[in-house]
Parts: sequence; C-alpha cells; structure tokens
Amino acid sequence: MSATAETFDHQTKPEAEQGELTDGFHLVIDALKLNGIENIYHVPGIPVTDLGRMMQAEGMRVISFRHESNAGNAAAIAGYLTKKPGVCLTVSAPGFLNGLVSLAHATTNCWPMILISGSSEREIVDLQQGDYEEMDQLAIAKPLCKAAYRILHAEDIGVGVARAIRAAVSGRPGGVYLDLPASLLGQAVDAIEGEKSLVKVVDPAPEQRPAVHAIERALHYLKRAERPLIILGKGAAYAQCDDLVRRFVETSGIPYLAMSMAKGLLPDDHPQYAGAARSLVLKGSDCVMLVGARLNWLLSHGKGKQWGEPHSKKFIHIDIDPKEMDSNQPIDAPLVGDIESCLADLLAGMEGWKKPSEDWLGAIRDKVETNVAKMAPRLQNNNVPMDFHGALGRLKRIMADHPDAILVNEGANTLDFARSVIDMAKPRKRLDVGTWGVMGIGMGTAIAAAVETGHPVVAVEGDSAFGFSGMEVETICRYDLPVCVVVFNNSGIYRGTDTDPTGRDPGTTVFVRDSKYDLMMQAFGGEGVTAHSPDDLERAVREAIASGKPTLVNAIIDPEAGTESGRIGNLNPQSVVKK
Repeated sequence: MSATAETFDHQTKPEAEQGELTDGFHLVIDALKLNGIENIYHVPGIPVTDLGRMMQAEGMRVISFRHESNAGNAAAIAGYLTKKPGVCLTVSAPGFLNGLVSLAHATTNCWPMILISGSSEREIVDLQQGDYEEMDQLAIAKPLCKAAYRILHAEDIGVGVARAIRAAVSGRPGGVYLDLPASLLGQAVDAIEGEKSLVKVVDPAPEQRPAVHAIERALHYLKRAERPLIILGKGAAYAQCDDLVRRFVETSGIPYLAMSMAKGLLPDDHPQYAGAARSLVLKGSDCVMLVGARLNWLLSHGKGKQWGEPHSKKFIHIDIDPKEMDSNQPIDAPLVGDIESCLADLLAGMEGWKKPSEDWLGAIRDKVETNVAKMAPRLQNNNVPMDFHGALGRLKRIMADHPDAILVNEGANTLDFARSVIDMAKPRKRLDVGTWGVMGIGMGTAIAAAVETGHPVVAVEGDSAFGFSGMEVETICRYDLPVCVVVFNNSGIYRGTDTDPTGRDPGTTVFVRDSKYDLMMQAFGGEGVTAHSPDDLERAVREAIASGKPTLVNAIIDPEAGTESGRIGNLNPQSVVKK
C-alpha cells in the first residue's frame, strides 16, 4: 500500500438501523472520517458552531483559533506534512474571506487544503435580498483555488467531500473550497441511504510515470554535463520519498542546493551540499536539474547575474504539471510525472554512472569550507544587545541537538538569515513562508506542526511577523502545545531606527520600544522569558523544549542590526525624485 493510500485508511462505523435518520451535520462528519480526516482547524460561529461541536463529540480533534487566517494557515501546513487535505472550517462571509488568504497560499505552494465555509441561503443570495452575511462565496473563491464546489442536498455530501479531497491531493496539490449553505446542515435523510451516499476516495493521488524517452533525454544531458547541479525544492519534501531522493543524489555524486523547506532531505552537513557555495554553483553550473523546485523569484527566475550565462546551461525539470515547463527558461529535458516515479526511473538508468569531475567538486568544497569558516566567529558571539547572527548561532546548536524538533520561521531578517544559518538534519522539519513569502503564517503553522506530529516546535519570529498572528499564543496555551515562540524583538520592521521627518509620529517601520511580548504568554498561563544575550536565549529555549510547555522568549535584538527587507531589498522600487 502506498503512503498516500495508508493516509486515507479508516476505521469502519457501525451500520445504521432501519428507520433511523441522519442529517447534513453527521454526513459531513462521516464523509471526512471515512477518508481519514480527523483534525479540523476552526473558528466557531454561525452557521457552523454546532458542526464543530458535533465533530468533537464524534471523536475528531477540533482546534479552535482566534482568527480564520491562522486556522487556514494551520490547515495548509497540515496538508503539506500529511499529504492529505488539511481542513479549515469557518463561518460565512467575513470568516470565509479571512480564510481566503491561506487558501490561496496553499494553492500557490501546492499544498492540499480544503476550506469549508458555511454560507447564506442560495435563493436569498441570488436575489440579493440582504441575508445575514450574504455573499456569493463560491464565485469569490473560484479564482483563488484549484477547485470550488457547493453542496445543496444532503445526499450529495459524500460526493462533494470526495471531489474536494481528490481535487486537493491529485496532480499538483492545492486548495479547494467547499461551500455549505446553512440549510444543508439541518436536512434530514434516511440514515441507511445517507450511509450509502458516502464515498471513500480510492487512490486519490495516483502515480504519474514519466515517458521512457523523457527519462533517456534527461540522463543524456546529465551524463554529458561537466558541472552539474541539483536543486531540491519543497515539492521533493512533500513527496515523502526521502530515501529515494537521497539515493539519487548520492548515486549521481552531483552537488545540490536545497530550497528552504527542502532542507533536511539530506542533512545540511552532507558532503554534496553546496548551500555555502550557492553563488558559485548557480553561476558555474552547466546543467541544472530541478526536483520539486520552480524557477520563480526565489531562484531569480533562472536569470540575472547570479546565473552567469543561463542560455548556455541545460535545464532538466521534474514537475507533475506540464504547464510549469519553460515558464522562465527553456527546459531542455522536461520530466512530467510525480517525483517518486521520475527519480526511480532515473536511478534505474544510472548503471555504470560516472560522477562529476574532481575539479568541479573540489572548487565547491573549497568555497564551502572558506565561507563556513568566515561565518563561524559571527555565529559564536555573545553580544549585548544581540545581533541576528549571534542569536541564530545559538538556535543552530539547539536544533542540531534536537533533530526531531520542528523549526517554524518567518520575518524579514529573521527569516533570511535563519535560512542560511540553521541547519536541518531531517526532512519537513523546517516550515516557513513558502513561495509567496507571506507574513503571518507563524502561529498557525506552529500549532498545526505540534498537533500533526506531536514533536516540539520552535517558532522563530520577527517582531513584525509575530504581530500578524500573536494572539494565537492563547490557542497554544489552551491546548497546552509543546511550542516555544522566539520573538526577535528589534523594535521595528527591518530596523527599529526610522523617524518621522515631521517629528509628529513614530517612523512607519518603528514599534513600541522594549515591548514585553513575554507577558502575552504569561497572561494565558504559559512561560514568558526575556533574553538579552545569546547565552540567555540558548538557556531559555533549551528549558522550553525540555519542559514541553508553551513558552515565549522575548529576544532583544539591536534595533540597528537589521537590513532593509533582509536579502530581497532589491524588490523595493526606489524613487528617482529628490525633494
């Protein structure tokens, strides 16, 4: 049985008796449970308050949030971690709209998620008669997700849930919207007929093998390359064929880069990892193989100075969606299929493989050693106030000692520096902002990571990023989750040093200085600690992981330590007008 099939395994429910009735509430629950979906991320309210209560009564785990966007981010990352749709349940209109950002975020990142929202009655909405929270939610959702469905009759709930599941996980995964008008939930039907209407999805994400000639073409280019490079993206981590990825990389002997959420597929101290020589390998390679990665803005679209002469390179690209090919650079060897099938077929054709030249490997090794040695002293400082490198150097040591702990990371400098400083030893242990670089994923992601895995979570947050979802520390305390939130507090966005030239207000990027974020966690019964030095920070985080208790560490960072937009300041347009 495949990993995906196991994911959708279920326990059978006692059969209904003659004359018994069921309703839309219970059919939604039964349809989800039949397909192995047990965790729901939720904000209660009209018209789904009782649905959440009944889900809990039926043994599902319902995690109630303070804001739908955070519940949606939790569902999105749950889909990434489990390969089955994470489910976010919201109220109508405003609650639905709050969930849309995370639904679009999931679709952009290719993570399976279902946003289920209650809605107003169709006959009133269609005539625009002014119902409570009246909105044509299906029409609004369609452009922002992979698929959208509305269920009007209780006997169609099984089919609707099945279609949503299959759409979310098949092919290139993504977000799906499922619209449940309030009247649907109360509809009564014969229990036996209702049970018959449920659908267990069989083989929801079937393998898609690449063409034989496509494999031969890719091997042709790889074998002739003098300076090959592999780039692993988060799609390779999502595939959960970790041993196969490792065997392919090691058999090929080709140096590789791991995009941030692919870190740990092979440990970051692996001899073939070229992360510390990124500039060298991007510019110097003559053949680049993309595995679950896209040539989007995170890779400068395969263009620009960092790529040298991209038109002189050969590109091999594994993707399940043929439309992704040639999106920025001509793809010489497109491999259309699922990652596991593609890598298995490539490995089968690598008998007698000749590894890359020592000149190429030696140059990379020298560059890695030089750059690691150059960075080491910055990561070992104990400055007060802290800078980003001193603080992250201690977190690097902590994560090395706790390889099963999950790192959640967002911010500007906090994200950009952590990507290159903190090593990962295992796959799917680094969760961050993904393709959009969206702010506010932190607490929802941390909560879902703890719920879905049971492992300790360290959420490393910029103070700006934390502000988007910080109230969810109450949720962390309410469910007593093993989450340690580290807020890098430099009193502002990028830096806490801007001023208003008029002298009237604080600078647009400046927060209240000396904010006591630690007191937020204390207010809800968790542990709150202030860290002024890297030594303080290391001690506090180690104690938090050991205790397994909700903890927030307010890490005081020098307000002048940051840079504009971290490493992507070039994306900010500059005014040419001088006043």
